[in-house]
Amino acid sequence: MKNFRYAFLFTILLVFAGAALAQDKSGFCKSENWSNGDNVSANDLREVTIPQTSLLTVDGRQNGGISVKGENRSDILIRACVRAWGKDQQKADAAVKNTRINTSGIIKAENTSGDDKYSVSYQILVPRSTNLKLTAMNGGVSIESVQGDMNFSTVNGGVKLSEVGGNVKGMTTNGGVKVNLSGSRWNGSGLDVQTTNGGVKLSLPSNFAADIETGTVNGGLKSDFAELNPVKDKKERWRQNKKVSASINGGGPKIRVVTTNGGVKIDSN
Repeated sequence: MKNFRYAFLFTILLVFAGAALAQDKSGFCKSENWSNGDNVSANDLREVTIPQTSLLTVDGRQNGGISVKGENRSDILIRACVRAWGKDQQKADAAVKNTRINTSGIIKAENTSGDDKYSVSYQILVPRSTNLKLTAMNGGVSIESVQGDMNFSTVNGGVKLSEVGGNVKGMTTNGGVKVNLSGSRWNGSGLDVQTTNGGVKLSLPSNFAADIETGTVNGGLKSDFAELNPVKDKKERWRQNKKVSASINGGGPKIRVVTTNGGVKIDSN
């Protein structure tokens, strides 16, 4: 029952993270009005292009997810979906209007009226070689097709990494972690991602060469790689603390993905 509960939590968190972060422009900031308690909402999509920078820093503030995707480009396109709430439509519209996006230095939102009933989610297109520092509070983090030094964190939100490389470190407290890798080995110094409450899914090719560290305290662990399955005790029972470290296909840069409360699944794609 406990494992089922964690698996269910993992599924829900990833569904919401994917829905919030994997949308294209047309669905990124829909204009639907919806309520938040007795409040109504308003939203606005902002776009701005800035020059390429050695380090892209995004502060998601209190509410909002961050999605970054690498492309063959020489500049950075920032899309910001600003949403705010108010007792009536006029107040909601005013709150949106009073929310500004700062793109000088740290990318972050500021509400000039001091209203905290707003959220800003980011969809950012960057050159494939870009260093990132991403911080969120209530929102997921998604990074795709980017190589570089990356550091990210969120408190309440899932993490999704796909086709990334470099020196990548990140964490979430309440959210699932999904990592999808390709090629025959990691390009860079390594990957280190952890969550406290959420499941972990790692997908990599069968010939991927790496030193893998993974595990969970409260949850199941299943792997398509024999070297990464946990050891049973003499009575053929799984050990409670399921931590696994092993080299696969001769070893390589370290890939670490761990959780405390949640299941772990390692797929061979």
